[in-house]
Amino acid sequence: MELKSSKQASECADSRYSELDNWCSERLSAELGRHKQSGLKTVSGDASFRRYFRAHTASETSFIAVDAPPEHEDCVPFISIAKSWREQGIRTPAIHSVDVGRGYMLLEDFGDKLFYSSLEEYLVEKRSVERLYVSAMEALLALQKTVVPDDYPLPLYDEQRLRNEMQLFPEWFLKQLLKVEISEDEATLLSSLFTQITHSALEQPLVPVHRDYHSRNIMMLPDGLGLIDFQDAVLGPVTYDPVSLLRDCYIDWPQSQVYQWLDRFAERSPYLENVDNEQLHQWFDWMGAQRHIKVLGIFVRLWLRDGKNGYLKDLPRVYAYFRWVCERYSEFAETSLWLKEDIEPRLQKQSWWQDYKLKN
Repeated sequence: MELKSSKQASECADSRYSELDNWCSERLSAELGRHKQSGLKTVSGDASFRRYFRAHTASETSFIAVDAPPEHEDCVPFISIAKSWREQGIRTPAIHSVDVGRGYMLLEDFGDKLFYSSLEEYLVEKRSVERLYVSAMEALLALQKTVVPDDYPLPLYDEQRLRNEMQLFPEWFLKQLLKVEISEDEATLLSSLFTQITHSALEQPLVPVHRDYHSRNIMMLPDGLGLIDFQDAVLGPVTYDPVSLLRDCYIDWPQSQVYQWLDRFAERSPYLENVDNEQLHQWFDWMGAQRHIKVLGIFVRLWLRDGKNGYLKDLPRVYAYFRWVCERYSEFAETSLWLKEDIEPRLQKQSWWQDYKLKN
């Protein structure tokens, strides 16, 4: 795929904004009998080509307008999953109108209160976050029990997909960021690491996986928790979403507390009730390593390729998770030594880098 220049991308985005604004006015009037006030207001972008805007109406009700350029994004998975999960009791945004061909959607507005924001507020107020995590795990238990949408069989989180994701680490984090010329020995080391992690993931029971179930994709609603950004859902390992939540790329907790939450989750899960703690923790830790290896590559790619540097501040935490797992398991001792002796000296030369210590 040939990337557009910044000027071309900006011109395209501006054109799409005008078209989306007009489309929203038409849809709100024709389908909901609402009159849109003024133009669309930017809500956010994310780690993809999607953009989100808020449309206010004369009745003071607001809606979320989504711009998902069809050459880069497909609205169908989001639509199918949202409707299916919502019918099964998972709080996803209601879909009011869609133009799949142009990549436009008009959704229920879940507001601006993120799960992450509530966690930060609780920390400032020195309140326990226990209740928040109990609610998030309850919602996840319900999600894992959902049946696959009839009109959209969830893709399988298979060996090829797991490996392809981890390849983002050597391609972007090592080669592009740190300018590492990967030797034959290092390639063998990474291949062995990826093989062990992949085999561990494939041992696990398969469940519906949100794939980004973390504090910035869970919304605080008056009647519970709402989920967003689930269009990449798959059928995959049972520990994937728990590790996304409990070893969040944007906030971390003492590992003893993480395991307590995990154990409590497993006690309620029909997929984990007969799995002993040692196996459960290993699955969870190694699944976390797979996710964090992938994220290291993605965050660097967002910066170097897409010009989004907002994720740089989170890279040290993500790296610390990966390093922690490598230090914990003898199977990864060689990787741990390589990270310490060869990779970290290169990281410390980065002007934005800071050594990050996970909470004890």
